[in-house]
Amino acid sequence: MKILVVDDEPQIRKLLKTGLGGYGYEVITAANGQEALVLAAQQAPQLIILDISLGSPPDGLEVCRSLREWSKTPIIMLSVRNEDRAKVTALDAGADDYLTKPFSLEELRARIQAVLRRMIVEPTASTKSEIVVGDLRIELAKHRVFVQDEEVHLTPKEYELLRLLATHSGRVLTHGAILNQVWGPEYSGMDHYVRVFVNQLRKKLCENPARNIRYILNEPGIGYRFIDIE
Repeated sequence: MKILVVDDEPQIRKLLKTGLGGYGYEVITAANGQEALVLAAQQAPQLIILDISLGSPPDGLEVCRSLREWSKTPIIMLSVRNEDRAKVTALDAGADDYLTKPFSLEELRARIQAVLRRMIVEPTASTKSEIVVGDLRIELAKHRVFVQDEEVHLTPKEYELLRLLATHSGRVLTHGAILNQVWGPEYSGMDHYVRVFVNQLRKKLCENPARNIRYILNEPGIGYRFIDIE
């Protein structure tokens, strides 16, 4: 599998090329955003590891947004910043995951495997007529939801929120991404809408943390994630 590493620090590029190469990946590198965009188009990597802070424009966020105009290649963004806002910005730009420097090669490898696993699962899930996890069954074609074989009546927005989360199982969706998809761009910044509707969904889906029944997971300060569907 071919991975494109984009970082303006030669030491990082060398470390990841050697380290990931040891895991059997083919690694190509770029030192700036322009080179990254060219290589992404010419070499068609299966995954991109992209530093947010590049020495010259475009920065990592701009590169990520440009790639998302034409590519669905999974992107893991790297940054020295560990603040929630930095993570949210990266995910909203189109990144699939976010890793804070310094990190171990084992941690990066685990993130790579998780992202690739989701890329395999998501296209399958999106074409299924239903999603079943535990006592929950979502009939996508009929817009119907059941818990323990009893139909749960959801409002249109509740259903759209559940469908969005469930068809992206295992992936963190930021408040902004959810608002844009379910309510529209004019609702940007109204994170309380998402919190209220998630709480309503949890009640209707009979979530019970005490019995380890949880479908929608919190990502504090960032958004929500539907549990992984194996």
